[in-house]
Amino acid sequence: MATTSIFGQEKNPRGIPKAPFITNVEEYIGSPDGDVEGPLKAFQDAIAKYRYMDANMTQRRRSLEDKIPDIKKTLYMVEFLERRVSKPSGREGKQKADEDTDELDDGEVAKKPLTTTFELNDTLYAEAELEDTDTVYLWLGANVMLSYNIPVAISLLRSKLGAAEASLKTTIEDLEFLREQLTMMEVNTARMYNWDVKRRRGQVAETAGKKG
Repeated sequence: MATTSIFGQEKNPRGIPKAPFITNVEEYIGSPDGDVEGPLKAFQDAIAKYRYMDANMTQRRRSLEDKIPDIKKTLYMVEFLERRVSKPSGREGKQKADEDTDELDDGEVAKKPLTTTFELNDTLYAEAELEDTDTVYLWLGANVMLSYNIPVAISLLRSKLGAAEASLKTTIEDLEFLREQLTMMEVNTARMYNWDVKRRRGQVAETAGKKG
């Protein structure tokens, strides 16, 4: 018998309810003459809820897909700065140091400044020379920027990247699950509607036969 809530106890790991599959419409509504308007309305409400969740999940997926490359680029840059300020070791390190340094007249060695470009707006960039530093500033969102030592910044960015990638994975899984449930509810709706049409035609034919 149909109830106010069509959902059972079964859910996915994030709590999204699983849609029922109506194998026998007559049994579901309770009798051959049962009302289908209530169940059909409940089905439409369920479809609307699934579509609402789908829209939110899709927006979240797009946000994460935009966010993850930004985190990766920031992490790459901070790791690059860490390599510059770290002391080179061994033959490879000496060769790298020679590439990044200039020898002064008195024999002293000075590092070449890092020349880069930074974004002023979407289409405008400026060139700048950066001094080696052990501190970076990271945007945390909501117009908040904080300074971090480079090792702490790397740890934070790796943590955020891992969390964002895990969140994207579960979001994609939830979207796939939602669309399966949405399809199931649309099938249930079509089955019940077609069953009701067939029942009405049978009733009309039966009435006509009695009159004849």
